[in-house]
Amino acid sequence: MAKTTSKTRRTKNEEDFEMEPLQQQPILSSIKVNLKCKTEKQKTLCKLIESKDVTIAAGPAGTGKTYVACAEALRLLIAPTSTFKKIVIVKSVTVLEGEDIGYLKGNMKEKMEPFMNSFMDNFYKIIGKENSVALLASEIIEILPLAYIRGRSIDEAIIIIDESQNMPKHHLKSTVTRIGEKSKMIFLADEDQVDLKNKKDSGLTWFLDVTADLDEFGTMRFTKDDVVRNPLISKFLKHIEEKESTQNSI
Repeated sequence: MAKTTSKTRRTKNEEDFEMEPLQQQPILSSIKVNLKCKTEKQKTLCKLIESKDVTIAAGPAGTGKTYVACAEALRLLIAPTSTFKKIVIVKSVTVLEGEDIGYLKGNMKEKMEPFMNSFMDNFYKIIGKENSVALLASEIIEILPLAYIRGRSIDEAIIIIDESQNMPKHHLKSTVTRIGEKSKMIFLADEDQVDLKNKKDSGLTWFLDVTADLDEFGTMRFTKDDVVRNPLISKFLKHIEEKESTQNSI
């Protein structure tokens, strides 16, 4: 009797394992991505993400870096010939003293939630809240703090690393080594928003320089002129730049 029970359990587990991808498929088949790029640089960023193993998108807020990265990742994920199984969002969590992720209540997903609003807002805009929540619940979208990808090799995934301007040189180096078989990486960065105590610890400039002549890497640099959000953002950033330039020349 014990043998029969054991065999039945084993068969059930095997059937559950085999059914898992089939349960996910209806979620993906119902999703449509209609990305209309607003600038030539956004179009180029899409092409880089599609053609390169690693893409670095650097530039100020409001240029559409995150939106385009999310939309293109979804488009690649749902493509009929896609070999990708999920989108992994990695966040470099650099916060003010006393507001570290460890002080927040809940499990890791709950702790990460406040840091991921910018991503989820974009997913909501692209495919709607219901589809976004469904992909998150089924772990087709996976959210991780930077520390959790160390030691892992992430296969068949589109990996988006946010706030990479807050990563020192050795973190950027080790993060690239986490890319697995049939995967892509997208690094998002804003050179003007380094939150490290010593801004010189940011490895972004080094990363951009060292990968410039590697065919597998693509780089898109946005400027304040590429801001597509509220025009006030571009005006404000340019005004600050002019003020700082005048002060430094005195």
